[in-house]
Amino acid sequence: MEFLLFALLCLGGYLAGSVMFANWVCLLLNAPPPHLYGSRNPGTTNVYRISGPGPALLTLTGDALKGYLPVLLAQWLGAPPLVQALVALFAILGHMLPLFSGFRGGKGVATTLGAGLALAPATILVMALIWLLVARHTRIGSVASIATVIASPLVAWWLNPQQTFVFMIIAALILISHRENLIRLAQGREHGI
Repeated sequence: MEFLLFALLCLGGYLAGSVMFANWVCLLLNAPPPHLYGSRNPGTTNVYRISGPGPALLTLTGDALKGYLPVLLAQWLGAPPLVQALVALFAILGHMLPLFSGFRGGKGVATTLGAGLALAPATILVMALIWLLVARHTRIGSVASIATVIASPLVAWWLNPQQTFVFMIIAALILISHRENLIRLAQGREHGI
């Protein structure tokens, strides 16, 4: 019975992650669809480029909640820390490879923010500070995201050591999702915020 519950929690995390809030926000506000403009990424930064700060904030909130709520539910149901970490990973994977959008998703940063707030809040707060400082200095969202995820396992090891391994996996997933950004950065063609 426990295994079935844990499997359902992971499935729920994936399905929650598969809801692409950028698409819904742009549709509701009659804005251009994010997969056709800017970086073509259905995430907060691209929505900001297309529609401005209000829609971007709505997107960020929705993408963070779809990571936060499944982990919170797992905690409420008494799932062990490993299962909570798996639920977080499935929510992030849902955002990156969404069932409801033909497996064409986003980078996973905002969903990591939400899942991490439930899983390891101290680590996430430091990561958010790193992201803000790097973004302010470089004005390039992908640079901020890449720098933050590279630092995340060290921050987790310092503040939430039991979650270090999951942050290593998250960092690898987010770096893979930023491969095109890394190429554009090397070529000097990366989009600014």
